[in-house]
Amino acid sequence: MHESRRAAPLTNSFRPAAAAIAAVSELKPGRYPDCDDRELYHQVLRKFLSEWPVSPRDIDGLLASPSGMAAGVSSNIFIHEHLGEDLGIRPVFSETINAGGATHGLMVQRAALAVAAGRAEGVLCIAAGSFPKVREGGAAANARMACHPDFDFLYGPFIVPLYAQAATRYMHESGTTKEQLAKVAVATRAWALQNPDALMRERGPLTVRDVLDSRPIASPFNLLDCSVPCDGGAAVLVASPALARRLNPQPAFVLGCGEAHTHANISQATDLIRMGGAIAAEQAYRMAGLTPADINLAELYDSFSFNPVLNVENMGFVPRGEGGRFWDAGRGAPGGDLPINTYGGLLSFGHTGDASGMSMIVEGALQIMGRAGGRQVAPAKVALVHSYGNIMSEHSVLILGRQS
Repeated sequence: MHESRRAAPLTNSFRPAAAAIAAVSELKPGRYPDCDDRELYHQVLRKFLSEWPVSPRDIDGLLASPSGMAAGVSSNIFIHEHLGEDLGIRPVFSETINAGGATHGLMVQRAALAVAAGRAEGVLCIAAGSFPKVREGGAAANARMACHPDFDFLYGPFIVPLYAQAATRYMHESGTTKEQLAKVAVATRAWALQNPDALMRERGPLTVRDVLDSRPIASPFNLLDCSVPCDGGAAVLVASPALARRLNPQPAFVLGCGEAHTHANISQATDLIRMGGAIAAEQAYRMAGLTPADINLAELYDSFSFNPVLNVENMGFVPRGEGGRFWDAGRGAPGGDLPINTYGGLLSFGHTGDASGMSMIVEGALQIMGRAGGRQVAPAKVALVHSYGNIMSEHSVLILGRQS
């Protein structure tokens, strides 16, 4: 039985701006049929080291996420050891960790805490992975991980209807419409058109009618309400302020962070709507000494168009039940007062399987660094990055900013 959950008191000694994201790099999302998991990691490393003045000597910590889980295959739970050997380093702080899509935010949190405590000077967080097409078994593999074998999986669920039941309940309580969900997909595609690496950029803009007329998947979701499975990977270096400034004149400082873990299987969730995102956000705001009004932009994990509707509420940007109206008013789209998913989101940038939670961290950091190119938001002094794993089971919230 679940007890009422409250945000845990912050008893650690983390000081905001005691660690920063110094460098980020991401593979262009797509398909890499000639790369096995290890080679995909190597592609990420090569790109990262070619783009930043980082040497292996700068890295004394290494955190990695296992790959292969999104495809439902065995994953290498010691990938951090192999990558350490490949880099020729012997890190003093290293592990392979997993919390689904929240893994990457939690890696940055652990890295920042280690740097702030003096355990490491530079911690490389790295992920690479594939996400098979639904017709190739991707949905069934993910459903098996998310469902209880006795109470859920024997009924033959797959991922989309599991989210659809949460969306349906939310829409019933709030009055949110399918048109408002569609506006999330329209807005994120508009951002993707400004990102040369976005997978769906070449498909052009969307309209609400395009989304509503796309193939039905599981009510209330149509095809264009769903993220786009693909392959990819990314690397993020979390460093001490001194190392960060040596590598980058404008790092993205970790001002606050929070996490929450509420259930393993969807049948055990006590509430299909109000899960752990709000708890994690509250922790992050308190650590940073900030409020939702201080956030200039946000990157919110968006497996489906419903998630950003719910999570503008959970992050405190609008009152409960107002998420649909936020998107209806165009507030998260280009030109809106609170840009959301400025890289195109998982809906249009691409959902890179076991590495998907990296994309919003990379974008949040690039915005703070002033390196987001044509989609650069002004001002971009404080960014919130939210990600979750499993069926909204595990949540990470990061607040990134410039040091005042």
